[in-house]
Amino acid sequence: MSGVFEVQAPGKIVLVGEYAVLDGAPALVSAINRGVRCAVRLGPEPPTWSTPDGDDRFVRQALLGAPGGVYTFLDWNPVAGIAGKPGFGGSAAACVAACVAAGHSGERAIALHREAQGSGSGVDVAAAWLGGTLRFVAGEASPAPAICPVVIWSGSSAKTGPRVARYLALAGRAAFVRASAALVDAFYTDPIAAFAEAGDQLCAMADSAGLDYLTPAHATIRAVARELGGAAKPSGAGGGDCAVALLPDPEAEAAFCARLAALSLPRIPVALAPGAHRVFSG
Repeated sequence: MSGVFEVQAPGKIVLVGEYAVLDGAPALVSAINRGVRCAVRLGPEPPTWSTPDGDDRFVRQALLGAPGGVYTFLDWNPVAGIAGKPGFGGSAAACVAACVAAGHSGERAIALHREAQGSGSGVDVAAAWLGGTLRFVAGEASPAPAICPVVIWSGSSAKTGPRVARYLALAGRAAFVRASAALVDAFYTDPIAAFAEAGDQLCAMADSAGLDYLTPAHATIRAVARELGGAAKPSGAGGGDCAVALLPDPEAEAAFCARLAALSLPRIPVALAPGAHRVFSG
């Protein structure tokens, strides 16, 4: 077997529903054009692979049974000028890229990613596999009306695992889960209000769990959005990474981005992306 092709797998931004999605509540997530690509050169030799940081946990199992050849994983459309990872779900995108390259299913990608990570809802894998904006609940994803908010870099990266562990150790979180689910269902009626309320709910939950969620940078981003009639919140586990924001009109959006750029909190341009796919072959 011979051939050359590349797989692109998008990253993700969580709109609403993070943390509660681990308890089976719905979440809204959008796939974006910043993720992972896998350059493949098929050949007769057993499969070999490389990753940018040498960590192959999220691709190894998918590629052990792949067709022979060389699999090279690289950042797809990386963010220039930031010191750290933006929190776009790179491990899920890498796992999905590997599974597409090896001919595995989306269900297999979710299982392999969860096995390598040790936990997870699968929302980031679903975004990388299917693309667009999705409503994800209890392992099932369905298309939702497209939305791509403003994305702002908070200035520092954050680790998801320790925050998830603190959340899962929190007793009596059922009320938070119910409230989060209600916001997901109401999101398209008033998305700015839903963003604002989701941020408030997550801050209250984090306080109860002893979870480092809202950094000073995130607090500033939220305050500026609120002053301009919009709303903002961390995307994902918080403690750093990116914030997502919705503003009422283009003028407010421009003012929001300008004010934050002056504070060294730059916008990261993103666009909605399709699910993982081959982009060329030969």
